[in-house]
Amino acid sequence: MCYQRLAWIFIGTFLCSFSSIIAAAPTSQLEAVKEAAKRHVESLISPPEYGELQVVPGNLDSRLQLSDCPSPLNVDVPGRQTLNKSVTVMVSCEEDNWQVYVPVQIRLLTPVVVAKRPLDRGITLAGDDLIVQLVDARFQRGQVYTDNSTLIGARVKRAVGIGEPINGNDICMVCRNDEVVITATGNGLNIIAKGTALSDGALGEQIKVRNSKSNRIVDGTITSVGQVVVKF
Repeated sequence: MCYQRLAWIFIGTFLCSFSSIIAAAPTSQLEAVKEAAKRHVESLISPPEYGELQVVPGNLDSRLQLSDCPSPLNVDVPGRQTLNKSVTVMVSCEEDNWQVYVPVQIRLLTPVVVAKRPLDRGITLAGDDLIVQLVDARFQRGQVYTDNSTLIGARVKRAVGIGEPINGNDICMVCRNDEVVITATGNGLNIIAKGTALSDGALGEQIKVRNSKSNRIVDGTITSVGQVVVKF
């Protein structure tokens, strides 16, 4: 009687364990499907040199009954989808004749200068106002900057919230009526003069400046805070 009871206990334990294995198999396969979709998208996108690529597969319906595929899963991005914000990946098992569509979110993070604190209009930027952080490329608009030292001394034209990227339209590295240093280059010569800016501008933009000595108005390209270059 005692041996019979032990036998039933052993059989019951075995059946419970076997049931757990059966129940866990679909979950394991779902995770394999998600991982396959993630790795496929990662293989299609080159991460930025100084940034980070984040690929996050969405959750799948736990009620899906998928067999353990006997061969490597087939993975494809169907249609003409663009690999920017999100993409739908098809994962399939040819031998067992099943396929699943996996939604995948894509984030491309790149280092940009953001506001370390709220920046009000009219203030002159200092080092403590800025910090470089990884920011989703989707939230970068216009000209952004990767070196905070480039912006020190620039003036804020539009209020910038904490953590927001500094945009070229938010600041002026040279502001209207500012005194600027004009460097005229050409024919192997560099001539330095002082002038007055006639409009606002950011890095790389062209503005008109008046030479303080000759009173001549020329077009100059902004190379840094208070500096413009004129070619002749």
